[in-house]
Amino acid sequence: MPYTVPASVSTAGRGEIETFGSYDLNSIFRSMPGTSTRESISNPGIAVNIRGLEGSGRVNMMIDGVRQNFGITGHEASGFAYVDPQLLAGIDVERGAVTTVGGGSLAGSANMRTLDVQDILRPGQNYGALVTGSWGSNGVGWAEMGAVAAQSGRVSVAGAVSKHDENDYENGNGETVPNTNEDLISGLVKAHIDITPAARLSFGTVLYNNHFTANSYDQAIRSNIYTTKFVYNPAANNWIDFEGNLNFSDVEMEYYDYYDPLGGGSYSGRHLQDRGTGFNAANTSRFNIGEIAVATEYGAEYNHDDANALNGGVNPEGEQTTFGAFSETTFSYGIWDLTAGLRYDYFKTEGEGAVAVGGHLGIPSGPYSVDDSDGRLDPKITLAAQVKPWLMPYVTYSESMRAPTVAETLMGGVHPGTTSFFYPNPYLEPETQKGWELGFNVMQNDVFTAGDRFRFKADYYDMNVDNYITACESDLVINFGFYSMSPYYFCNTPGRSNINGVEIEGFYDAGAYYAGMTYTYTHTDLPSQLDGLGAHSYLPDHVATFDGGVRLMDQRWVIGSRLYFASEAYVGEVNVAAGEDPYDDGYGLVDLYTSYELRNGLDVGLTISNLLDKAYTPALSTGATGAIAGLDTGRGRTFLLTARGQF
Repeated sequence: MPYTVPASVSTAGRGEIETFGSYDLNSIFRSMPGTSTRESISNPGIAVNIRGLEGSGRVNMMIDGVRQNFGITGHEASGFAYVDPQLLAGIDVERGAVTTVGGGSLAGSANMRTLDVQDILRPGQNYGALVTGSWGSNGVGWAEMGAVAAQSGRVSVAGAVSKHDENDYENGNGETVPNTNEDLISGLVKAHIDITPAARLSFGTVLYNNHFTANSYDQAIRSNIYTTKFVYNPAANNWIDFEGNLNFSDVEMEYYDYYDPLGGGSYSGRHLQDRGTGFNAANTSRFNIGEIAVATEYGAEYNHDDANALNGGVNPEGEQTTFGAFSETTFSYGIWDLTAGLRYDYFKTEGEGAVAVGGHLGIPSGPYSVDDSDGRLDPKITLAAQVKPWLMPYVTYSESMRAPTVAETLMGGVHPGTTSFFYPNPYLEPETQKGWELGFNVMQNDVFTAGDRFRFKADYYDMNVDNYITACESDLVINFGFYSMSPYYFCNTPGRSNINGVEIEGFYDAGAYYAGMTYTYTHTDLPSQLDGLGAHSYLPDHVATFDGGVRLMDQRWVIGSRLYFASEAYVGEVNVAAGEDPYDDGYGLVDLYTSYELRNGLDVGLTISNLLDKAYTPALSTGATGAIAGLDTGRGRTFLLTARGQF
């Protein structure tokens, strides 16, 4: 539970996803403090942003704990995770350095958990089904999901399939936002075998297939994830609480015809693929040293990504291996908890290519190869105190590292259809972060009435980033007869960049009525990312959400509203013409929702998003393919009818 953890963590459950994120997960992440997304209007992938840091492994995006390292160099986010919102059971986000499994990133992690047996069966059931169906206006259309599960003796299984066809939608001005359609089908299978009461072996697969038009091409994406997990936790042995995972991820993107609104076009034949193999293992031991209770988690994780590109443009081929070994120990004495973590991260990047015109960074023309590796030891220490039964303040110091990606190290070639040159940089250094966080948690029951609940979290963080990687223009001038140009490449920014901010979230629930809020303030002096080699990642200075409502008829009927506000957002002078305002406008949105719990596990609901039909462009967004300049790309007023049955 987020409010018991002395760290910046947030969660979203199945109910929240069904209400607000069934056709757009971006709104779920954006309602969490310190968290956002690079929203590609045409691409259905998710690119999570934490504290203004995103892309290329700065945030570790996972599906069922499996890293999603698929990357693309283009005019949008540098990496996406592909998952069907209808198959999600929950989302867990941890901001800041992660010492244990899921670490190795700069700014935090986001894990999207898919449905499993316990999400489908009702308490006491041995077999059952979960069925959802929805229809949305404004292009959303129909979406269906069916899941079944059964358990008998030591074996339990679950399966689900989902389908969603979406058409282009209109903005608040009634203008069509082109190429916002998709054709998605997905599914999953999970199986668990209880070998003994203490040992469980699990298998799973999540399959995703989608078609859409983005980045100027008709595209198809296929993402297949396979997992094997072993858990061993003997009740009589406090020294062993073990979990081991083996996983494989295969993400494949195919570019078809070039999008041409006037007709025609050309076949690209571009094919990008990332095959990722990984494993992790961790054990937790618990014991006492006198009056001090000790819990120590220790283990290791390994990931290997093989990036392939056929007719890949500037997207290179290469391999990257990362390895992490970690230990995190909590010493508890009285009201005090001291958690000391230490993580060693290592990476190795390999690949080859060819440079047409030499001289940049001293690289000669002709073929070249890269075999680069580095490692770093990063500490994390947290001191927390339960000063009152309802109050826990804490302070954390942490360090983290992010390895340069294959794309950043090996990018090269010529921009399709232009004369823009790109160069590799085999001399890139890893990004590093050192920072502090001060925060507190509040948990209080029976505040105003018997049985009510109040929960609140707040933190202030300050992060210093060294060797931040961004797109740079070379000093080398290449002459091509009638014109000359300087190539682009990825480089480490000199000096230190600072990010600091405030993150707040909380809720009050009295049963018959409830209210919640989140707020984020972000200040940064990170250098600008050039839109075109990735995209800028600045969060708006101020972002807030407010959610509240009432429960009627024995709390079976819920009526509520959610408000979202984002201030103007900096985009960087490098991304606007000289003299233009380098800020996107702020905006506010109003959503209404209601749901009614019928008998026998059947629920129905209605959500009206963007109730006031506001014309806006989401902060941190990439325009739709084929959209005219200046077109607001935010979705206009949309009605979503849902039905959910659990039998």
